[in-house]
Amino acid sequence: MMREELVFGPIFSRRLGSSLGINLLPTRGKLCNFDCIYCECGWNKDGREDRTLPTPGQLQDALEAALKDCAGRSIGIDSITFSGDGEPTLHPDFPEMVDITLALRNKYAPSAKVSVLSNATRLGREPVFQALRKVDNPILKIDAPTDELAARINRPARDYHVRAVVENLKRFEGNFILQTMFLRSGDFDSSSPEVLQGWMDLVRELHPREIMVYTLDREAPQAGLEKFTVGQMRECVRPLLEEGFQIQIKG
Repeated sequence: MMREELVFGPIFSRRLGSSLGINLLPTRGKLCNFDCIYCECGWNKDGREDRTLPTPGQLQDALEAALKDCAGRSIGIDSITFSGDGEPTLHPDFPEMVDITLALRNKYAPSAKVSVLSNATRLGREPVFQALRKVDNPILKIDAPTDELAARINRPARDYHVRAVVENLKRFEGNFILQTMFLRSGDFDSSSPEVLQGWMDLVRELHPREIMVYTLDREAPQAGLEKFTVGQMRECVRPLLEEGFQIQIKG
């Protein structure tokens, strides 16, 4: 199970390059309103020993120190990335954390992008939406085209409706990155015609500026999950590629 400090890395990200991570969640626990069957941080129930959240002042100090250190050692940073042990937008000060990060990025690493990996469940909260509009890469997740399949893959804590997420995503007017996990188990397959067609229809409706399609990379908490090869995923999304969509495929 992964447990990250407030600021960690830089690490090499298969999607973002040299990434300096920000974990707004507990450093020895997990806090998420999803409990995804593939999550590299493990199950929510196994990450409850720590509920301490960092303050804006702590982020200011930790991120400034890390950026100064990287600059001093000539370590390049492609992305400053909100990720970590759960859903970053759950932090009550998330908008302020974004503003702090953008200001420090501009001062110490102006060529770096600021990215947020989010499950898109809190876009209905205006301060969260506006904060995500400010960052370079709002990377927002839809893993399944139906509520029933999302309940199996993402195991949301509360009512989750794909249609509500789609309507909120439309407010970005295409200026976001859609992230989707491809995998299969004994009772579902991301490449099955009904799942794939439903997902592609959502992509066409939202028309994001980029799509990140990826698969399992580390051990998952649920047994029996199967990953896809890059070739298999490319074949799945071929119709979208032919339509001109920008798609990043990572195995």
